[in-house]
Amino acid sequence: MANDPQSESTASGSARDRLLDAAEALIYAGGIHATGVDAIVKQSGTARKSFYTHFESKDALVTAALERRDERWMNWFIAGTQQRGRTARKRLLGMFDVLREWFESADFHGCAFLNAAGEIASADDPIRIVARKHKERLLEFVRTQCDEFAAESGMEGRRVARLSRQWLVLLDGAIAVALVSGDSDAARDAQAVARTVLEAESASNADAPAGKATTASSSQPGTPGKPTNPSKRPRVPRTAT
Repeated sequence: MANDPQSESTASGSARDRLLDAAEALIYAGGIHATGVDAIVKQSGTARKSFYTHFESKDALVTAALERRDERWMNWFIAGTQQRGRTARKRLLGMFDVLREWFESADFHGCAFLNAAGEIASADDPIRIVARKHKERLLEFVRTQCDEFAAESGMEGRRVARLSRQWLVLLDGAIAVALVSGDSDAARDAQAVARTVLEAESASNADAPAGKATTASSSQPGTPGKPTNPSKRPRVPRTAT
């Protein structure tokens, strides 16, 4: 499926590549625990001996398949985002359009990394580590776009990290809802919330000068930035008698 960033195949490649292709496809569609080594070997068209030649265990194969998927998914998502506009605001909102195209593909089964993390209990398991690193990479890319948005809009730099985390929650939330509901409009709903978030940030930026003006207005004449001391009465000039 052209819109599915995970659908590329190297069926004519090496035995290792074919095993990775088969593992990725079967695990993404049916889950880690539900997919056996025999099914992977059969779909790959390789001999079982090839599996043991290249991988010490099924978990090692799954980890390698997820690492490769991470690289391909991120390349696809970054490229799609960059095509959505010349400003950071357009690119940030365009991320949800990229996701919507993915949601509409027949092979969409949610986020492979969230799915994998849900099946593995230990946070130290290599599979969970790959899933965590994927989300860290996604957050890092989102942060670059938020940094650019801050530069364009004048948003305070200290708010960028928070905005980045919120954006990741919206992206992952859209993916989860689309998977459970089967409705690609989850991307548009998340995009509407995201637009509201950006508008709120822009409103905060617009209010900042007013706050500074209020502070300045409370200063004594001729001493900008120095607040008036209320304990001192203003000096009244004497009149000639």
